[in-house]
Amino acid sequence: MALTVVGLGGSLAQISRSRAALSVALAGAADAGAETLLLDLRELDLPMYNPELELTPPPSAERLIEACYSAHGMLWSSPLYQGTISGAFKNALDWLHPLGRRDPPYLYDKVVGLVSASGGTQGLQAVNSMEFATRALRAWAVPYVVPVPSAHLVFDEHGLIRDEGVGGQLQLLGAEVVRVAHLFAADGSLHRVDECDKAAERVYAAS
Repeated sequence: MALTVVGLGGSLAQISRSRAALSVALAGAADAGAETLLLDLRELDLPMYNPELELTPPPSAERLIEACYSAHGMLWSSPLYQGTISGAFKNALDWLHPLGRRDPPYLYDKVVGLVSASGGTQGLQAVNSMEFATRALRAWAVPYVVPVPSAHLVFDEHGLIRDEGVGGQLQLLGAEVVRVAHLFAADGSLHRVDECDKAAERVYAAS
């Protein structure tokens, strides 16, 4: 059974190293047999989250909500800004709040792999923030994480990776999300997988 892994992240910059890292991790998930989808925050261009719009979210937020809910696993990637995740990434997570009305709610039993990209050496701070959000959304973060330090040295000015060691770590993370998502499915979460499949059908039918 092919699982769907959705990548969420990047920055609003045209050349985003966190988005480049996310693309490499998604490639690892694809190599492991998953169908993948990239939700690039720059392309989504989400408005600021407004709880008054939860019942009628704008199209970009609706796409985000349905794609995340339909996924079997996810990869999140944020730059490190001021010791935490970016405002754009946090805003995207805020737009997932309407999922609390679903059954099962939020990102229940979804497997998430975490990536960050920083200019210095403290990328783990963003990963820690994402891990808190993962738990709040009732998902499961795989223990293996990839904080990318000195990202300007890992990726070139075009966003292409030039550090094959980091590239291998990112691909391994993508494969790990697929592996653990399969374990969840095999461990009695088949009802959840069926619900994801039905939601995915709705997403792709509307696209």
